Amino acid sequence: MNVQATSMHRYLDFQGQLLSPLPAWADIPTLQGFYRDMVLTRVYDNKAVALQRTGKLGTYPSHLGSEAIGIAVGRALRQDDVFVPYYRDMPAMWARGIAMEKNLQYWGGDERGSDFAFNDQPCRDLPFCVPIATQCTHAVGVAAALKIQGGHHAALVTCGDGATSKGDFLESINCAGAWNIPLVFVINNNQWAISVPRKLQCGAEFLSDKAKGAGIPGITVDGNDIIAMYDIIMKSLDRARKGKGATLIEAVSYRLGDHTTADDASRYRSEDELQQAWQYEPVKRLKAFLVSQSAWSEDDEKHWLAHCRKVVEEAVERYLAIAPQPPESAFDYLYEQPTDDMHPQRDAIINKAMRMQGGRHG
Repeated sequence: MNVQATSMHRYLDFQGQLLSPLPAWADIPTLQGFYRDMVLTRVYDNKAVALQRTGKLGTYPSHLGSEAIGIAVGRALRQDDVFVPYYRDMPAMWARGIAMEKNLQYWGGDERGSDFAFNDQPCRDLPFCVPIATQCTHAVGVAAALKIQGGHHAALVTCGDGATSKGDFLESINCAGAWNIPLVFVINNNQWAISVPRKLQCGAEFLSDKAKGAGIPGITVDGNDIIAMYDIIMKSLDRARKGKGATLIEAVSYRLGDHTTADDASRYRSEDELQQAWQYEPVKRLKAFLVSQSAWSEDDEKHWLAHCRKVVEEAVERYLAIAPQPPESAFDYLYEQPTDDMHPQRDAIINKAMRMQGGRHG
């Protein structure tokens, strides 16, 4: 089944042609900015995969194919909103103002990669969540706190299609509806939960149908159309900030790469399916529209790609220049206060590290 042929909210078809008049906010400079953002994150993504392949990064989840979802989320959120991401959310975090090298630190195994801020200002966003769907429960708590505080703020949480089969997700949307909290759920339905296809995840036609049982609005959006994505996310966040409750957004996309660099998707999905999906990808779609409006040229593309490579390489250089954490930091991040039996273990790690570095045995 070609999911992109399904009826859903969209403005641009896969050839970049308008299906309905653009919303008022969607002027050419804004859409050019969205395109630049998506190209930059794709260049970053390619570089991160290369770093993993050469042993300079740990297991890494590619964002290939989900750039429109991430950039729309990051650009629609206000700075004082709270973003609760899952692991495939570097584009959104970058659009929120979090430096690329922080993402590299995280996937390089450095916990300091989760210590980020907006231009060195305190940040309320939560770090990446790798366990499936547990971030949804965290988001409910955050949104409930925002409601109690009485400000006009909202929280937004993301997850994959596989997460919607977990109890954490179902309990979270149920609480969101019952408590009328300012929370937006965005499902990146990229058709594959590792090796399990969407058709085996749920018998409903749309994952957004799950919103009905929770008593909240649910909408299915073309996740390859950044105009549609930004428009719906912006409206849903505005609704949440005004005290009108939660919304569930299903963003239909396709995971064009492996689940992570530890995966080989060719073992469970066909090459024909993958090639068909490439026809609908978000970057090419928006570029086609901009070109049709004489708002982007091949010279623009060449110059922007050169800029992107420079920005990414500089971020990589900063990442590689970061001094490694001391081995005992593995204990320091485990609990707020160490337990009694942790002290001798921590000391043993320090002594072993000193011996390996040629230091004196402590």
